[in-house]
Amino acid sequence: MIVYFDTSALVKVYVEESDSRQMRIMAENAEDVATSVVTYAEMRAAFARKHRFGSINESILSAVKRDFNLAWPGLRRLAADDATLRRAGDLAEIHNLRGFDAIHLASAEMLQRAAGTVTFACFDAQLVRAATSCGLAPLPLD
Repeated sequence: MIVYFDTSALVKVYVEESDSRQMRIMAENAEDVATSVVTYAEMRAAFARKHRFGSINESILSAVKRDFNLAWPGLRRLAADDATLRRAGDLAEIHNLRGFDAIHLASAEMLQRAAGTVTFACFDAQLVRAATSCGLAPLPLD
């Protein structure tokens, strides 16, 4: 199984949140874990935000950054090339998405065209609806 993780899903692999266990199991059992290159900056911003708001302490922040940096080279990192960004622009307009969400959707969509069925791991309801309409198989949201 190929799983595309957007940032909302990948953060759960590193920081304890609801559904973290499910995301860790999915990441461990996936044949391939993919994400966009923009995820790196989004993940680091998410970790810093959690620290800033007191959800994680300095020690946990250091550990999750270390773990993520070690795992990053092993992820299938999809380029945010011109074709992806142009498709993301179209998807942003069609589905009323934020920029990075549209990049995630365009990346997963292009991966599915190249590699076959892709499970889209995401915890944003609007992005899940858009992914479904694009033929991706999203995780069920509770």
